Amino acid sequence: MVGPIDPKIPNSGATRRAAVGLILGAPLLGACAGVQSALTNPFASNGGDKPAGPAQQPQAVGTGQVKVGLILPLSASGNAGVAAQSMKNAAEMALAEFQNPNIQLLIKDDNGTAQGAQQGTQQALDEGAEIILGPLFALSVPAAAQLTRTRGIPMIAFSTDSSVAGRGVYLLSFLPESDVVRIIDYAGSTGKRSYAALLPDNAYGSVVEAAFKQEVARKGGRVVVFEKYGADRSGPVRNVAQALGSADALFLADDGDTVVGVADALTTAGANLKRVQLLGTGLWDSPRVFNSATMHGGLYAAPDPSGFRAFSGRYSSKYGAQPVRTATLAYDAVALVAALARTQGGQRFSADVLTNPSGFAGIDGLFRFRSDGTNQRGLAVMRVASGGGQPVAGSPKSFGA
Repeated sequence: MVGPIDPKIPNSGATRRAAVGLILGAPLLGACAGVQSALTNPFASNGGDKPAGPAQQPQAVGTGQVKVGLILPLSASGNAGVAAQSMKNAAEMALAEFQNPNIQLLIKDDNGTAQGAQQGTQQALDEGAEIILGPLFALSVPAAAQLTRTRGIPMIAFSTDSSVAGRGVYLLSFLPESDVVRIIDYAGSTGKRSYAALLPDNAYGSVVEAAFKQEVARKGGRVVVFEKYGADRSGPVRNVAQALGSADALFLADDGDTVVGVADALTTAGANLKRVQLLGTGLWDSPRVFNSATMHGGLYAAPDPSGFRAFSGRYSSKYGAQPVRTATLAYDAVALVAALARTQGGQRFSADVLTNPSGFAGIDGLFRFRSDGTNQRGLAVMRVASGGGQPVAGSPKSFGA
């Protein structure tokens, strides 16, 4: 049930969704996102402790009393710097759309390094930050968290590596585990019981493997064949192709280019992929997958794309360019802290408030933080088609008991 909406927020479209309200006791805000294609590897790191670079000029946005640190790799090279600038824009856009929040953003450039993240976090804390948003890279989060935990200040980071979550360090990102739970839960609800799986032999594959096996068992299913592949995938592909006849679903989890190659290799090895239900994760949200006839009809878990389309339209109107997919993480983080600052008083960033079991509503659906710092997402189930992903099951409107 939606509670009172701030009368200063227009009652219209996406801007209304950025208003302050209550959904089952939780602030309503706008927009969340998955990973940008350039950061497809969810365990992308900063590449080590290269020099932090020249000190950046202090930058503060907003004039509110509640100070919030935002740590991003703004001067990092390549895609990281591009993503950081887009996330910074989105954060400022959230402040503008929230309309006069009592927030001041202290924006710090970590140059894409753990050392830079620690320096930026220290500066933000010294300037009075009550909560830290960021960093983006997994290797930077623990370095910054050393400082926030000492001060008793919470952090909402953007890494998708759940191993860096923990006490006082919450991840506002799309974790691979959420994709797996949603797609296996949906497959089970449609009668699928026997699963085959072919996964990459890397960090992402290991996380997905654990979640897959746990969820299949929880749903009363069985894994009839499981293989992982490295550079040479001929053996694993052959083994899965030979055993596929006893499965009614095949789980493939890799980036768009690779997963299409794996599916084609299975077909070449004699597998009839039309006889099983293909299942995957949000990494399937790729033109390469949509253009593959072999993949058509496959199902994957992802946020409903309509939310990002609305956000992207507003962003493009404001900045004259398309946002990266990670931009909405920064938008949601700022909208969340603004909502909490307005509605939760002195307890605004306490663990009890941040881990509200009812969660928070973003444009991409529901999310809530667990006490261990990881999160749960309310995801849609999408079907692969030539024109893109087509929703077959919407995202939930509330978290179940």
